[in-house]
Amino acid sequence: MAIEIKSPAQIEAMRVAGKLAAEMLVLVGEKLRAGMTTEEINQIVHEHTVNVHKARPAPLGYRGFPKSVCTSVNEVVCHGIPSKSVVLKDGDIINVDITTAFPPDAAHKRKSYYGDTSATFYIGTPSPQARKVTEVARKALELGIAEVRDGARLGDIGAAIQEYVEGQGCSVVKDFVGHGIGQDFHSEPQVKHYGTRGTGVRLKAGMTFTIEPMVNLGRFEVVIDPHDRWTVTTADGSLSAQFEHTVLVTKDGVEILTKRPKPLRLSENVAAIFV
Repeated sequence: MAIEIKSPAQIEAMRVAGKLAAEMLVLVGEKLRAGMTTEEINQIVHEHTVNVHKARPAPLGYRGFPKSVCTSVNEVVCHGIPSKSVVLKDGDIINVDITTAFPPDAAHKRKSYYGDTSATFYIGTPSPQARKVTEVARKALELGIAEVRDGARLGDIGAAIQEYVEGQGCSVVKDFVGHGIGQDFHSEPQVKHYGTRGTGVRLKAGMTFTIEPMVNLGRFEVVIDPHDRWTVTTADGSLSAQFEHTVLVTKDGVEILTKRPKPLRLSENVAAIFV
């Protein structure tokens, strides 16, 4: 499948979807607390996306996924399914992965565009280990985004992330990668979070894709739950964290399409808990 170069009109539509996804993630951060269930997070995301944003939570029904958001706690790497039985407690870290589709349907023959973003949040006071893996994942995304420019290569992104993460004594998950995005939730190119500089597809202005490094405190190997066939955990039981943005390659560098309107509570605005 060829990599699509977005038109100005498509880029503007993606800005709208990205803005909605970013706003939804901010709202989740404001609601998170110890004692709430991940199903409550799902309810917040679903109701606000549908009733306020007039959009669609893209995960719901996607390849059979049963909920409107992914909630991945502690050793869960990605694709955690919200549940009434998963209760957040002091010291947990949780990645909340939002994908918003707008317009919500094709009733007016306007195909949806997707905005995809995630962040890892602290519930209460994190352990040194939880803080380390979360902050390494946050920095890894920043370094990956800094490599994006017209004429660069996909391998530059992966190399920058892998070099930093492994230099910090952590590991990069290899089984799950970033992806092209637009009028399809997932498309080409695959954006690996490991690799070699100067290799891979050359980036061109107008490309849109996600960068979403999943960082493990221990080894990189993961396991998919054989029962629900979605939940991915670290094979060694170590903590995992992830941050994600949808980005646009521009002539001058990069535009973050899911840039947030303000810092995330319990994630970016957490100086007090580190004192």
